[in-house]
Amino acid sequence: MRMPEPIRTEHLFAPLHEELMALLRSLSAAEWSAPTVAGAWTVKDVAAHLLDTAIRRLSMQRDGHTMSGPFDPRPFDPNAANREWVSAAGRLSPRILIEMLDRYGRENAEYLASLDPFAKAQWGVTWAGEEESPVWFDVARELTERWHHQQQIRDAVGRAPLHEPYLGPVLATFVRALPFTYRDVDAPDGTAIVFNDWSLVRDGGWTLHEGRAGDPVTAIEIDPAVAWRVFTKQQIDPQAVIEGDARYAEPLLRMVTVIG
Repeated sequence: MRMPEPIRTEHLFAPLHEELMALLRSLSAAEWSAPTVAGAWTVKDVAAHLLDTAIRRLSMQRDGHTMSGPFDPRPFDPNAANREWVSAAGRLSPRILIEMLDRYGRENAEYLASLDPFAKAQWGVTWAGEEESPVWFDVARELTERWHHQQQIRDAVGRAPLHEPYLGPVLATFVRALPFTYRDVDAPDGTAIVFNDWSLVRDGGWTLHEGRAGDPVTAIEIDPAVAWRVFTKQQIDPQAVIEGDARYAEPLLRMVTVIG
């Protein structure tokens, strides 16, 4: 086993953006209204959300803009902002939405690729329990967002999933939430829990390792094509193969790696 290496994903945003543009340009009028697994959001709503997150990052992080106005003392609430934006974006035609996404999605990809990956990020990755995170982790988290929302669109309109070269880095990012997910799970020091090719080992707290620990108390196998759905709140059967004490698998099967 070894300690996990930083996950470098900045080079994946530009090709992922081009895949999204090709997908959206292929949609029929009816497909834009197709329901998705993202709550009550349609395909168009999910696409509008992707535009929002690109513009929001560029505005707040690149341009230093404060989202709350001078007469709005409330702290920024991302879930409320998501709802407000998607509601307002109902006024946009698919054509306008595509044109805006094409511009700001490319700008977002270029901006993320320009950052120092080892600097301190403006935001911590909260679902991993971090108030402060390095840029590479915040960028990898952003990739998981942009990728899994595109997958939701693909599912909704019956297009093929887009696994390579994205699924591996996405899961490597998601598993960084395991120590936080297991923070309240007590076990003797030396206890190891294996999930696919990662190990969670107890040593005072829980530490994530790459590779499989010998003699784990629990070993969990989930097809990567299913695992990402489990961790993004899609209510599906994880089809997990569990060996050993199944109690230690329960936190992993409930793990959430999205905000809201």
